[in-house]
Amino acid sequence: MRKFAKLLTLVISLSALSVLLTACSGGGAAENRDSTIAATVNGRNILLKEVERNMTQQAGGNVTKLSPLELAQARLSVLEKLIQREVLFQRAEREKLLPTEDQIDGAINQQKQQTGMTSEDFEKSLREQNVSMETLREEARKDLAIANLQDKYSGKISISDKEVEDFYNNNRQQFVNARGVALAMIAVDPADNSGSGIADDAKNEADAKLKIDSIYQQLQGKMDFATVARAKSEDINTLARGGDIGFATEEDLKNNSFPPELVARFFGPMQVGEYTEPIRFNSGKWYIFKLAEKRLETQNLTLESPGVRQQITQGLTNERKRILNAALLEVAMNEAKVTNNLAAQMLNNPGNLGLRPAAPGAATQAAPAASQAPSATQTPAPAASSPSPARSSASPAGSPKK
Repeated sequence: MRKFAKLLTLVISLSALSVLLTACSGGGAAENRDSTIAATVNGRNILLKEVERNMTQQAGGNVTKLSPLELAQARLSVLEKLIQREVLFQRAEREKLLPTEDQIDGAINQQKQQTGMTSEDFEKSLREQNVSMETLREEARKDLAIANLQDKYSGKISISDKEVEDFYNNNRQQFVNARGVALAMIAVDPADNSGSGIADDAKNEADAKLKIDSIYQQLQGKMDFATVARAKSEDINTLARGGDIGFATEEDLKNNSFPPELVARFFGPMQVGEYTEPIRFNSGKWYIFKLAEKRLETQNLTLESPGVRQQITQGLTNERKRILNAALLEVAMNEAKVTNNLAAQMLNNPGNLGLRPAAPGAATQAAPAASQAPSATQTPAPAASSPSPARSSASPAGSPKK
């Protein structure tokens, strides 16, 4: 379910897809690429348009900035992942592990709730990105089926008490509750982020100031912070978590250029559950922070401390799952009949790697759309003015450095 939610966030964040496909295909007719077969898996086609769409997602809207060589490498890499995904999905089909229609409905409805969009806004966002509900359902079907397949083989994993104890004894330094704070935030960015699927996006300095002040008034009216964050925040990475950015030490905050007076408030008079007034960072973005947890002393944890055994057990289980998933993929790939047409075309046309380079004006034409379509999986370089100090696994994908 988590994998599908991540994929769905990526799908609805695409902007001006048809323009980007034209640009990265070297100006060729889009309809020709709609029917071009990039590869086959046991006779089932993977179209080049699927490769282009996924490449655009992974490049974070920067496809038009790639050189012809980088485009070729990106296509090969993306196609390899699509082939692996199709191989696993077909194995799940053979083992009768497909999700029900109700399960697919549930996955999509859950994502609607996590994005904070109304059903009407959700459907409008899909239409704007030229993504049909049928396509969305098929992506959900594949992700849930693959999850069912992996769970079938990893479901029998068991971790002994001795394994837990050995791990703790060999890694005691990891089990420390550091001095720090857990934060949630609401962000408003004066830049135009409408292409990333953000509702009620502020597009200039004046709009941003009006919006953050309105949000602050809502909070003062006793509205729930997480609910407001899901509905109004412009940080796409934390929307689904109601603005939660995880736990940060005092050093984390300083390294991410939080104002010293703000850090002092977090560790001083500010009480858990309270939130700040709107604060403008050097980037021009506005933030309201909520203090979710405060820990003023570092504590060494024992094996019997609350949650430690469970944490170790889960970590060891996840490691075994990763190994089993890799083994499952290796076996499934060995059993499948795969024809990679794209790779063959590159070998046959080494002068241009089987594809024409992007047209001279393509990057200029697509640049505005690309700048509005950040990928949900992309991790931008840390900016001194961008707050997101989270250290925990709940930290946003787009957080600055930790």
